[in-house]
Amino acid sequence: MNWITNYVRPRINSMLGRREVPENLWIKCPETGEMVFHKDLEENKWVIPASGFHMKMPAKARLKDLFDGGEYEALPQPKVAQDPLKFRDSKRYADRLKDSRLKTEQEDTILSGLGEVQGVKLVAVVHEFNFIGGSLGMAAGEAIVKAAERALAEKCPLIIFPASGGARMQEGILSLMQLPRTTVAVDMLKEAGLPYICVLTNPTTGGVTASYAMLGDVHIAEPGAEIGFAGKRVIEQTLREKLPEGFQTSEYLLEHGMVDMVVKRHDIPSTLATILRMLLKQPVQEALPVPVAVEA
Repeated sequence: MNWITNYVRPRINSMLGRREVPENLWIKCPETGEMVFHKDLEENKWVIPASGFHMKMPAKARLKDLFDGGEYEALPQPKVAQDPLKFRDSKRYADRLKDSRLKTEQEDTILSGLGEVQGVKLVAVVHEFNFIGGSLGMAAGEAIVKAAERALAEKCPLIIFPASGGARMQEGILSLMQLPRTTVAVDMLKEAGLPYICVLTNPTTGGVTASYAMLGDVHIAEPGAEIGFAGKRVIEQTLREKLPEGFQTSEYLLEHGMVDMVVKRHDIPSTLATILRMLLKQPVQEALPVPVAVEA
C-alpha cells in the first residue's frame, strides 16, 4: 500500500497534471459543522464568522493583532537546559521538542513582546498551544519571569494570554518549580504597583490555572473558553456524577464569580487599553464594550 501511495499515485498525478490540495484550506466549526475558508478565518481573528466560535489563535498572530500597527519588540527566549531528565515515553522528549520547533517555528511555548496597545505601553506574554499543548516547563517559566522583569524595568503593565494543558510532565518536578517562580514574579509586579491582567483563552488548565493564570488584578476570558484545574472528563470519572451543562466554560465561571468579564476577541485590545488607563489613573478615551451576556 505504501508503494502505491508513495510512488504510483504521485506518478499518475504528475502525468495528468493534477495537484494535491492542502488539507488545511477549510476549517470546520466545532459547534455548527460549518466549513470556513482558512483565509476568511484568519482575517476574522480565528473567530468563526457565523457562529462566533473562538478557535485557538496562534501566538504570533495574537501578538501582531494586539499591538498597535502589529509592531512590537520581541523579547528574547531565555536559554535553559534541554531535556534535563532524559525523559522518554512513547517518544523521546528531545524529539518532541524538535518536532514542535519545526511545526511552530518557536523555541518553546511562550512568546513575549513589548509595545503599545492603543497608546498604552505594556509587555504581553502569549502561550502557543501547538507547542506541546502550551505546557509550562523551564523555558516557559523563565520566559514569564523575564517578561515580568522587563515590565518592572519599563514600569509598565504585564498582560498574559494563557492557553495550556498545564505543567510539562517530561520535565517532572522542574516544571512544577515554575509555579512558585512565576507567582513570585507576579508579586514583584504588584509590589511595584504595576497592573497584571490575565486574558484566559481556550484551554487554561492544570498548573497554569493553579499559578499565574489566576493571580491577575483583572481576569478577562474569551467566550466559550475551558478554564479549570482538572478537565471535565476527569472530574466526572472521579465523582461518578454528571456535571452541569457548560461547566468550566468562561460564561459559567463569570456567573460564579471566578472571572470578571467575558470579552469577544475583537474587543480585547480596546478593553485592555481602557482597563489599564483606569488602573494607571490615565484619561480613559472610550467606554468598555458590553460584556458577553450570561444565560440564566
